[in-house]
Amino acid sequence: MTRPLIGVTAYVEPASWGVWREVPAVLVPQAYVRAVTAAGGRALVLPPDDLDADVVRVLDGLVLAGGADVDPGRYGQLPAPRTESRPGRDAGELALLDGALAAGLPVLGVCRGMQLLVVACGGTLHQHLPDLVGHEGHRPAPGVYGGHGVRFAPGSLAARVMAGVDRVDSYHHQAVADPGRLAVTGWSDDGVVEAVEDPDRPFVLGVQWHPENAADPRPLTALVRAAGRRATAPR
Repeated sequence: MTRPLIGVTAYVEPASWGVWREVPAVLVPQAYVRAVTAAGGRALVLPPDDLDADVVRVLDGLVLAGGADVDPGRYGQLPAPRTESRPGRDAGELALLDGALAAGLPVLGVCRGMQLLVVACGGTLHQHLPDLVGHEGHRPAPGVYGGHGVRFAPGSLAARVMAGVDRVDSYHHQAVADPGRLAVTGWSDDGVVEAVEDPDRPFVLGVQWHPENAADPRPLTALVRAAGRRATAPR
């Protein structure tokens, strides 16, 4: 049986390996690939490219990975002092997302990916979460994930995917302010939006935490399974 092909959007960042130091590189944490593979999918890493979205023709699903902040200009704001954006990545991923939605692909947004999904659907973001909640618990220190409670709207896609889970690990300093056309279906114990989805589509889900690093990466597993069902359905 052919594995569903899952596009995973990638970073462009300076990286070092072997004899090379601070070379611009296209990369994505291997945890995403591992989770897709474990769920029965085949990961295809997608570098930023805003020329077209033709690649969605061969994809069965799309993961918008985490990373730097979305450019505030995309939602009508000026950058705050702590905002660090990657406009080129935004342009490429928004083109991919538009193509994926037009094609009816299952889509999962992770952390930054959820925020990009919100912005694409007409929403806005809080640019520095500690100013809103008064603590650094969602990103305690550089490279340190913050654990916190989470709850989901009964009957939602998020609730079905995360049944029995009441705690997640996150790493972000921005958050959803207005979800736009999406429905908010998950919240942390301090009220921060943790999940959004499109109730009019079979599988369009955003999660603010990092499921790729969890022992049980349910959102990624659910995305691959939704992609597999779509790939094998009569058309």
